[in-house]
Amino acid sequence: MSQQGPASGPPAGGPPMGRPQSGPPQGAPQAPQPGQQEAVPRQFVNFVFFKVDPAWRRLPADVRERGKAQFAKVANDWGHSGKMNVLSYSTIAMRPDVDFMLWRICYTLDDLQEMQTELLRTELGQYLTTPHSLLAMTKRSTYIIEHQHEGQADSRGTLKPGQYKYIFVYPFVKTREWYLLSMPVRQGIMNEHITVGHKYPSVKLNTTYSFGLDDQDFVVAFESDKADDFLDLVQELRETESSKYTVRDTPIFTCILKDAKGMLDTIG
Repeated sequence: MSQQGPASGPPAGGPPMGRPQSGPPQGAPQAPQPGQQEAVPRQFVNFVFFKVDPAWRRLPADVRERGKAQFAKVANDWGHSGKMNVLSYSTIAMRPDVDFMLWRICYTLDDLQEMQTELLRTELGQYLTTPHSLLAMTKRSTYIIEHQHEGQADSRGTLKPGQYKYIFVYPFVKTREWYLLSMPVRQGIMNEHITVGHKYPSVKLNTTYSFGLDDQDFVVAFESDKADDFLDLVQELRETESSKYTVRDTPIFTCILKDAKGMLDTIG
């Protein structure tokens, strides 16, 4: 399980909405001056889940197509704006309470709000609710991760989303007792956790932090092309000591990466 985190440059585009920009995104920290240590840009990360009103599916086909085209245009425009990385996923057949998800990475909360407002103003947006929305920020891990897989810059030092077909997302809350343990004790417990994760190099972990921003402590997002490897990983992690310090790690969202049109075509 490779572990990734905050991006150190412009949002890296994933199919289909964003491609690497020619310059730094608006709102990104400035490059350090000579002699200064390079800072890792902190980013806002949002997983927003949408549910379609069944009444929308009874609209004429041309009306539905027009609404989907409007929604896809907003998503694609923001994904290519240089301000935000936007990836689209379908959850149809995976969960009954949500139909699709957008994974958004940017440098300001205002951009998230502005994009959401534009999405809801589309004809499709008028028939959407957001049953779940998970907000977090990137941050370097406080734990020492000695072994790193090939292509991993550091312990959550770069974020390159959208490289895998599936993503498994959930909020994560630790017990207060966990935070009262000394750092050496927590590091020892996490070493077992990390060792298990390294047995599954096909699964990439993106950990982001929600303290004070949202109800959970963290949002964890596992990317992989192999759902069976992820299942085995989670089952094995249940048997580690760190598991007893978990308060909540649900709901879990299983999502399939698609381009914006493909994502919207799954809803009807």
